[in-house]
Amino acid sequence: MKKYVVLLCLLILSSLGINASEYKSLTLPRIQVVPIQDTQSGGQYELFIKLPEGYSIDNGKKYPVIYTTDAMWHIEILSGSAEFIVEDSILVGISWQKDSKAPEEHYSRNWDYTFLKSKKSKYKSGEASNHITFMRNDVFTFVEKNYQADPNNRTYFGYSLGGAFGTYILLTQPDSFKNYVLGSPAFGKESLQHITELVSISALKPKELTANVFISYGELEKELGKKVEKLITKLKASNFPNLLLKQEIIKSSDHGRAFPMTAVRSMYWLEQFIESKK
Repeated sequence: MKKYVVLLCLLILSSLGINASEYKSLTLPRIQVVPIQDTQSGGQYELFIKLPEGYSIDNGKKYPVIYTTDAMWHIEILSGSAEFIVEDSILVGISWQKDSKAPEEHYSRNWDYTFLKSKKSKYKSGEASNHITFMRNDVFTFVEKNYQADPNNRTYFGYSLGGAFGTYILLTQPDSFKNYVLGSPAFGKESLQHITELVSISALKPKELTANVFISYGELEKELGKKVEKLITKLKASNFPNLLLKQEIIKSSDHGRAFPMTAVRSMYWLEQFIESKK
């Protein structure tokens, strides 16, 4: 049915003497695309930066910042959600590696967001620790030097493999962010085992794990849901005094359908923790 609709539209355009290729692409309002280099690896990335309406360098405010991985997939819905729910914040999307030799850009998530080496992977893997360093040393430094960003109020948003990466950040360098949104974190058997071991290590110094965490998965994500529940049970049993954990199951949703609701609901949750400061 869809192809017939497309053909009909093309016929109408041709009858009007208009070429479909003549139309301009939509650019999302107030989003700047800024190139940035990973000074450690030399890799080239981009930041998609959206400033809040009314942002001004003269008002003396420090704005909370929401950082997201998988920027090309996430920036549109997070932009809309933040616009109406946490509107007084800066949104920063971190792209995939631009100069990767992989067939498609998004392949770089298979090394940047993974924390275990895999012999099965055609490409490198297990570079998450390096990617955290890039975020802390290069991304945070750039944003906080060039914008009125509050370094004490950063939020991480990650989904699927990005959610697993965010969990790794939480358990290895928790002070990277104040708030963590971990949507349907895609753990394999080995990666989940490693994560639960990291929880045990963190439990030796429980007060160091200070964060607000929103973790969710789709009701129809049966296998993934079991893994997330194991993680949640482990976190709760460890009695971290400074960890505020919010769990949400997205009703009637599989892995794909759970994403948009995760984006919206997590922004409502986040609203209580972020505000701009004079």
